[in-house]
Amino acid sequence: MAEHNQDKSIHRLAGYSALIERYNLDVIPNWHRSFVAPGGTQRIDSTGGVIGEIYPSKYWPGGTLGDHLEFALKYDGTNLAILASLFQETAEEDLLDYVQSKPTGKYARRLWFLYEFLTGKTLPLDDVKRGNYIDLLEPDKYYTVIPARQVRRQRINDNLTGDRRFCPTIRRTDTLRDFETTDLPERCRQVVSAYSPELLRRALSYLYTKETKSSFEIEHIKPTSTRTERFVALLQLAKQEDFYEKSRLIELHNRIVDPRFRDSNYRLSQNYVGETVTWQKEKIHFASPKPEDLADLMEGLVAAHKRMDAGNVSAVIHAAAIAYGFVFLHPFEDGNGRIHRFLIHNILARRGFTPEGVMFPISASMLKNPADYDVSLEAFSWHLMALVEYSLDEEGRMTVHNDTARWYRYIDMTPQAEALFRFIEQTIDTELSCELAFLANYDETKKTIQEIVDMPDRRIDLFIRFCLQNNGRLSARKRVSHFDFLSDEEIAHMERTVQSAYGSKASNDE
Repeated sequence: MAEHNQDKSIHRLAGYSALIERYNLDVIPNWHRSFVAPGGTQRIDSTGGVIGEIYPSKYWPGGTLGDHLEFALKYDGTNLAILASLFQETAEEDLLDYVQSKPTGKYARRLWFLYEFLTGKTLPLDDVKRGNYIDLLEPDKYYTVIPARQVRRQRINDNLTGDRRFCPTIRRTDTLRDFETTDLPERCRQVVSAYSPELLRRALSYLYTKETKSSFEIEHIKPTSTRTERFVALLQLAKQEDFYEKSRLIELHNRIVDPRFRDSNYRLSQNYVGETVTWQKEKIHFASPKPEDLADLMEGLVAAHKRMDAGNVSAVIHAAAIAYGFVFLHPFEDGNGRIHRFLIHNILARRGFTPEGVMFPISASMLKNPADYDVSLEAFSWHLMALVEYSLDEEGRMTVHNDTARWYRYIDMTPQAEALFRFIEQTIDTELSCELAFLANYDETKKTIQEIVDMPDRRIDLFIRFCLQNNGRLSARKRVSHFDFLSDEEIAHMERTVQSAYGSKASNDE
């Protein structure tokens, strides 16, 4: 923030920022940073994905732990990871004094609940005996489960998307509100309604294959025909089966990876994503959770899935939280990315977001927009890697030296949800629309060519393919080797048919 940097003395940190500085916490930055200035102005600066907001002096909360915690919940949001780090460093008495000073206050009750939720400790306080139940997260600011779990102790409606083991949060940003109102399933149904059931059946088969090849290609893998068929078969199961149990996830992994690398359990070693930059020098992009933390985190992921599945959370929000959560937990040595993208399909199909008989080739959109896909992953990994203390031995084995589990337990997945909506929109408007239009044009082109020359379907397919590969024209070499029986007039007529159907994709006359 430019103004803040010019004169730090006139702006006091408030909320999370004040507490992070006071307790010297190493944390992933909160999306919102608060300052209180002596003047009466209020303005917002945004840098690096963090909104910095300056409040007038009347907003100054006071100097205690409770003062800044209450301010944080009001203006900075509910950041579980920062609160978990903070509660490890603060004296229990300081929070106790705050709660006892406002025993029925909504912020005091929320912080009391969150302290016990995040630490597993119980404050020496009697249960609240009267007053209305209040929502833990404000449903107008966060995606929450409905109905909430009522907690009698603090008279709180626990509407979190998970439990203490794994609990992502997703904020209702303007971007996500806009996506929700566009009704992407209806947009998809409108695209699909223009085509016959027969064409859609053929398109679905092609889209399964396209999604499979794209998902592998993102990881620079060229699958064999057998592995392609196995992945297609899995995609066909996506709308029918729930894979969120440990045994089913292991089964899913073993059907996706090379048979030599199948597992009977989650990984027992530390893994990471990196690249070799020089001899024996790795550039680390992402470190996964320590293996001793993994079982608990994965149980939490499965529980969060079930909670969102039953809790009326938006299908795309649900898919983003769980599928990205899976890839961040990285439970297997290999295949995590492919499973992550499969799980997006699994949730969208089972939740009824994907129209019947249609499959979104989301991986194709990710493959065409690799920078956007990388940004969706780095929104978490880039900040995470500033906190992970690790070393690599001579064989490239990683050891993580500090406690990192809370960063994976309590991820703000708002950026991932926004990215997934964008990929789905691109898939509907580009990949799906183009593939259906291509197939419809193909059918019409075949029919017209059949009327020009009565050839077997295989030869017509070959003629169209050769033309599409050569700017709408049949090369002299392909004519000699495959179509020497056609006249110049017939070939010219057939070429014009292809060019008419596919326009600039096939024609390059100038």
